[in-house]
Amino acid sequence: MPFVQLVIMKLSLLNIPPIPAVLLSIISVQGGAAIAKGLFPVIGAGGTASVRIGFSALILLLAVRPNLKALKVEQWKAVLPYGIVLGAMNLLFYCALARIPLGLAVTLEFIGPLGLALAGSRRALDLAWVVLAGTGIALIAPWGGKGIDLLGAFFAVSAGICWATYIVLSKRAGAKLPGQLAVTVGMLVAALLVLPYGIFEGSLHLMSSTIFVLGIALAFFSSVLPFSLEMQALRKMPPRTFSILMSLEPAMAALAGWLLLGEHLKLGQWLAIACIVIASSGAALKPSSPH
Repeated sequence: MPFVQLVIMKLSLLNIPPIPAVLLSIISVQGGAAIAKGLFPVIGAGGTASVRIGFSALILLLAVRPNLKALKVEQWKAVLPYGIVLGAMNLLFYCALARIPLGLAVTLEFIGPLGLALAGSRRALDLAWVVLAGTGIALIAPWGGKGIDLLGAFFAVSAGICWATYIVLSKRAGAKLPGQLAVTVGMLVAALLVLPYGIFEGSLHLMSSTIFVLGIALAFFSSVLPFSLEMQALRKMPPRTFSILMSLEPAMAALAGWLLLGEHLKLGQWLAIACIVIASSGAALKPSSPH
């Protein structure tokens, strides 16, 4: 995997500032979502999650070549919970998508990071950005839909809780393990958690050369590249600011759906996106804390 290794090394050497790193991560995830939409009807939720996490772990292992035996006990204590939450977050989100619409799934998942942002707020202005982002998410959600699957909603909220936990654990794992090592080992732990579910579901037997190639692309754009960028950003950015910045996800998803999938939005949905963008920009441009 010389190309992947070169990309990861370039990312580390470029030392991308935290805000652009998060934005690039979001764009990459939406490109991966377009790929996943083609895989999902073929291999299902568990199979798609298994392909994404499994190939991500394989790519990172070949690119980074970690010496697992050299890891210390305190490093394992930091990376094991990170990897478990990473795998659970992805699996739960795909399970939610199998039962409820994408917009509702993303909205419910945002309860996690927004809750983390609200818990860390100390200024009235910070709370205003959270409220504005929450308003935008509420506007973009298809609340008028009928027959919403409660189990699917539960999966989405659980994925959101994992997302908030992942934000905190990413910063802790990044502080204990150097470079891309935390992402690589964490992805390996996540793969060991998710792969048995994909095998048990029975969809992985449909693997073909086309699905293999799409799986590699899905892993790179949905996991390897964005998680590496997020890990780099979280070394310099408070989890609360990161949480609000990630509110750009629905806006990027709408743009990706329009450009890549031909999906169109109504005026009210674009208004919701504007609320989220303003809230995210306000959080990103706020003055630095003296701490």
